[in-house]
Amino acid sequence: MLLRSIILVLTLSTTACSSWVYRIDIPQGNYLEQKDIDKLQVGMTKEQVKFILGSPVVVDSFENDTWHYVYQFKSGRNADFNARKDFIIKFEDNKLVAAEGDFELSENFNTPYES
Repeated sequence: MLLRSIILVLTLSTTACSSWVYRIDIPQGNYLEQKDIDKLQVGMTKEQVKFILGSPVVVDSFENDTWHYVYQFKSGRNADFNARKDFIIKFEDNKLVAAEGDFELSENFNTPYES
């Protein structure tokens, strides 16, 4: 009986300590900010967009005129908190023609870019 009590106490104490384990936050992909999205304008080249937003996470193999910026965040402390943001950019003839996703486009987005 004493042995069972000791085993029970040890088991309960080790499972209680599992919440003390440090778990890191895991950010993956391109972290974009609204201020960077606001700089985009129709007519920008791929190089100009890459300078502003960085390299995309995914470039479609079959259609390299579509770029996907994906950001995913998994919290190590709160298993219920996960975030994901997607932003898709489309080009024609090396010029930005459309963008859509989890960010607001600025009022100047549809004003053609003049270099």
